[in-house]
Amino acid sequence: MNTIPQAVGPDASAPDTSADTLETSAAQERSAVLEKRILKDPGQFRVLTGDRPTGRLHLGHYFGTLHNRVHLQNLGVEMFVIIADYQALTDRDVADNLTWYVEELVLDYLAIGVDPARSTIFAHSAVPALNQLMLPFLSLVSVAELNRNPTVKDEIAHSRQSSVSGLMFTYPVHQAADILFCKGNLVPVGQDQLPHLEVTRTIARRFNDHYGNGTAVFPQPDALLSSAPLLLGTDGTKMSKSRRNAVTLASDADETARLLKGAKTDSERHITYDPTTRPEVSSLLLLAALCLDSTPQQVADDIGSAGATALKMTVTEAVNEYLAPIRARRIEFAQDRAYLRQTLHEGNERARAVADTTLAEVRAAMNSHY
Repeated sequence: MNTIPQAVGPDASAPDTSADTLETSAAQERSAVLEKRILKDPGQFRVLTGDRPTGRLHLGHYFGTLHNRVHLQNLGVEMFVIIADYQALTDRDVADNLTWYVEELVLDYLAIGVDPARSTIFAHSAVPALNQLMLPFLSLVSVAELNRNPTVKDEIAHSRQSSVSGLMFTYPVHQAADILFCKGNLVPVGQDQLPHLEVTRTIARRFNDHYGNGTAVFPQPDALLSSAPLLLGTDGTKMSKSRRNAVTLASDADETARLLKGAKTDSERHITYDPTTRPEVSSLLLLAALCLDSTPQQVADDIGSAGATALKMTVTEAVNEYLAPIRARRIEFAQDRAYLRQTLHEGNERARAVADTTLAEVRAAMNSHY
């Protein structure tokens, strides 16, 4: 296993304190520094990232973190991409057809350019040693700390379930096990995932303090924010699979046009980019700009007083052109389901080897290696 530094960023040698909270502004500043360090020496970083297989990935995922994964992979950063199938058990509809959802996620990964020869794609349930880390990690956080996590609260509120399972409630701790089993020190995320990552940093720090005997068993991973951490869905709220307000990567051109035609805007005809007072219009402008490699202001200027209809047409054309090659690759990979399963099998084998090594280190540190 590669040697992983305890922390990355401008204060890598400084002790962690209560003030070292990954709030958005601080994370953005650190991300800028990290990007320079990645370009200089990508080999010092190991990334853990991934998704729950609860539906096809959408544009919010892509511009929030997916394209960053491919960029980091291509730079030479070591990548672990997890399919968090255990976390999908909280959704009964998904759990009843989990194989299909997992394979669809692999399809999305391959279509956007994740290369299984350079990135390890694996499933939660296939790596027992990873999941065994959950128990000692749970002992390092309190119920009150988990209850305060805003991301968990939001997921619960939109889960459409009458009660909350222990699995959903402890999701941030399971995510910590996902990140730390491979000693990941860099996690590409959107700003809404920062509270989860802070739980991981807390667990890593506390484990090192309790069991490290002066050495760092785990790194304290940093967030790498994308340039577009949050896109709104067609209803004007956060783009989300659970809210069914997203354009998926697998959507065809006609479905994309239909979804964007119904996107929420406002009554003002002149199109301007103003995220504070015109969030829905501004999100559409941002989406078009990302696809066109332009700026939201420039897209707005080009549309001018042509109104919301012209805005939606511009966004639709930009999205469909941008996604065309991704959709073509997805269709091609979908013809060979055996290749999807083989990709996952090989990734599972690599992840198990790493997890077994980490668990052995944890047992030794806890004096339970018998």
